Amino acid sequence: MTHQSIPVDSIAKNTHDAPGAGDRLPVIEVLAEIASSMSSGANTDQMLLRFLEIMVRISRAKAGAVRVLTADGEHLRMIGSIGLSPMLQDKERYVPLECGICGQATLTHSTQFDSVLQVCQKQVRHIYTSLQCNTVYAVPLRHKGKVLGIYNLFMEEPQPLSEDIRYLFNSISEHLGMALENARLTSENIRISLMNERTMLANQIHDSLAQTLAYAKMRLTVLSEAMGGNDQERAGRYLGDVEEAVDLAYSELRNLITQFRDRIDPRGLVPALQEMVEGFRKKANADVDFLNVAQDVVLTPEEEIQVFHIIQEALYNVCKHARARHVVVTLDLHEDEYVVNVADDGVGLSSGGPSDMGKSFGLTIMRERAAKLNGNLSIESRAAGGTIVRLTFPSHHGIREQA
Repeated sequence: MTHQSIPVDSIAKNTHDAPGAGDRLPVIEVLAEIASSMSSGANTDQMLLRFLEIMVRISRAKAGAVRVLTADGEHLRMIGSIGLSPMLQDKERYVPLECGICGQATLTHSTQFDSVLQVCQKQVRHIYTSLQCNTVYAVPLRHKGKVLGIYNLFMEEPQPLSEDIRYLFNSISEHLGMALENARLTSENIRISLMNERTMLANQIHDSLAQTLAYAKMRLTVLSEAMGGNDQERAGRYLGDVEEAVDLAYSELRNLITQFRDRIDPRGLVPALQEMVEGFRKKANADVDFLNVAQDVVLTPEEEIQVFHIIQEALYNVCKHARARHVVVTLDLHEDEYVVNVADDGVGLSSGGPSDMGKSFGLTIMRERAAKLNGNLSIESRAAGGTIVRLTFPSHHGIREQA
């Protein structure tokens, strides 16, 4: 978020000249607003600025600022202020964590206050004095024993804040500290998810397209040798292998592009599978049905993604190799274990040679996805003909009911 300043006059219009309960938000209302902001996914910087406004108004401060810990853990970055001049904001955009009263609040994990002349840097003292700011407060934003940021309040009078205001500010700081930590964890989880998906994409390229191209390269080498030896029979056979590998590589590339364009339906796994099956029904020139036997599918978003892509890869394999007329995808919940089946009436499993190399591509990735679910993936021949891909993994129904 861009560093910004809010004129103090814009929030002072509802403040009475004399202190009183009428210009203070009740503790329960302020904490309820924080909880609402956290649950709504509001921008963290905007939320911190919103409560800076409240704290400045309640304390009757002349100015205020909110700072958060930088990634290196050694500085505080000012993300916004009220009543401070642009020149002062620029000078104090980044300050060392141990600087002045902010350092004291960080070290003690408690609200500190002192004279501006005693605790602020020499080059900015006169600016605060010109704003009639004589006392500075530092209210730490903390969570689980760690300070994540600081609220600064600049007061005209030297007296300490009343006990009820200090209590409210401490409560605000604890709740907003939790919001900062949640935002950090969310960002970290997004970063991990992105890295996992990149790794998954790299694995899929390696196990499909890269291997096919490596096979084509080897065939080009022996093709060159056959042509150099004027062996037309061998040259023709190797040329056919190269052409087949290039066709397979092109098909695999198109499938990879399609897979990574596909996005799971925001409504959840079941609607996403219904939509996927409808798409494959048109592609495969076969009857493709989806049967949801589980009455209640309760999965995390990460689990839904893994199941979605396993079924997607199984259906791609059916389209490419099975020559099936009928495919059934079932989702069941049996004794706290999900069971997913993709069954077809196609040609079934075969050992095959180099020309069958495409049949095994993606299987390793499917098993890796199953492992992320703490589950198991198996591929078996059906007694009636065809193949069945079965995924089993534990549900969390029992745990959630106990909680």
